[in-house]
Amino acid sequence: MASTSSIPAMALVVALMLVLGSGTCCHAARRLADGTAEATAPAAVPGIPALPKPTVPAVPTVPSMPAVPAVTVPPMPAVPAVTLPPMPAVTVPPMPAVPTVPVVPTVPSAALPPVPAVVVPTVPKVTLPPMPSVPAIPKVTLPPMPSIPGVPTMPFLAPPPKA
Repeated sequence: MASTSSIPAMALVVALMLVLGSGTCCHAARRLADGTAEATAPAAVPGIPALPKPTVPAVPTVPSMPAVPAVTVPPMPAVPAVTLPPMPAVTVPPMPAVPTVPVVPTVPSAALPPVPAVVVPTVPKVTLPPMPSVPAIPKVTLPPMPSIPGVPTMPFLAPPPKA
């Protein structure tokens, strides 16, 4: 089953096949075929004997099939008519009366006190002292590793620095 991530990929592959398969290559081949002259039979090359035309054996004829005898099928019997007994009358009890919904009392309007204004204190501007410079780490150069004859040199990770 295709997952949801492979559906867009499959659609892209199909679209690329359609674009590349029906591109200008086919039209170029048609134009080339229309513009070129019919190919002539090659001339006999001296020194190479001509091959005789191969003989193709005749295809044997297929024997005729025997006639299929006609089969007579007896007529289908008529389906008997079925009469169903009358359906008994069903009496449904009357629907009970829906009770009336009581009237919702109105809420008296209340006077609310005014909302006090929120005062946001101002933040003083702070200046930070300049950051001290970090001393530069000296670069350490290692001497070249001597080659050991018969042992292939392979790259490896340097050991961790000692604390």
